[in-house]
Parts: sequence; structure tokens; C-alpha cells
Amino acid sequence: MKIFDKIDFNQVFVFVSSFNRAHTLDKVLKDEGFPSIALHGKMNQDNRTENFKKFKAGTEARILVTTNLLGRGMDFKSVNVAINYDMPSDEDTYLHRVGRAGRFGTKGLAISFITSEEDEKILEDVRKKFVVPLPELPSEIDKKEYM
Repeated sequence: MKIFDKIDFNQVFVFVSSFNRAHTLDKVLKDEGFPSIALHGKMNQDNRTENFKKFKAGTEARILVTTNLLGRGMDFKSVNVAINYDMPSDEDTYLHRVGRAGRFGTKGLAISFITSEEDEKILEDVRKKFVVPLPELPSEIDKKEYM
């Protein structure tokens, strides 16, 4: 949770691997005082729609914890940070997830937590396929790079 104390953000997508993790992380964030909301495919449609509208409005929640449900096709112009709390299973999903930040010609920041050899392999696959540098997170993040 310390990451949110180190970065400035308009709105954030935090991607997790399952609906259970979405609920758990959302609860932890709320308990720490962060304006979070969860959204995933196991929610009933009314709750999903309500949470979607709350996040889109940006008034109640600036952090959206979600599964791959919103990894593609959802554009929110105020989202400037995408976090892979859990790495996706492949490089194309990675690209779609991090592409949620910095839409419409704006800058964005993507952060991925690497916790296993499998995560490292996916990150290496991303580097190779898209020919992009993916440096380690510096101790200080210059907000001019993504704000």
C-alpha cells in the first residue's frame, strides 16, 4: 500500500488474478483509508454497473481493483496508473492492462509486481515481443513522467 503514498494519481486500475483477490485487496485498501472499489465478473450485474459508475465518476473511488474484466476496451481518460498486482498469464494481456493508463495521448505509469519465476518469464516475453525497456521501479518516481 505504500506505493500509493509515493505516487500522485488521478485514477488507478489495479489488476488481480481472481475475484477473491479483488475483494481482499479492496478491503485492505479501504481499511488503510484509500478510495477503492472492486469490480469483477462474479459480481451481479447491478453491483457491477453501480461500481462502474462510481469509478467513472471518480467521486467515491479513485482506485479500481479488478480482474481482466476491464483489461480490454475500457477507456477512462482520467486513469493515469495501471498496476499489475498479479501478473497476467501472457504478454498480450499485459499490454492491454497497462494500456488502460495514459489514454488519449496522455502520459501514464504502469507498475507490475514480480513475485515468481513465471512472472519474470512473462515480463521477459513482453520485453522481447514489444521491444520495450521495463526498468525496475526507482525509489523516487518523477510525476512529470506520467502526470
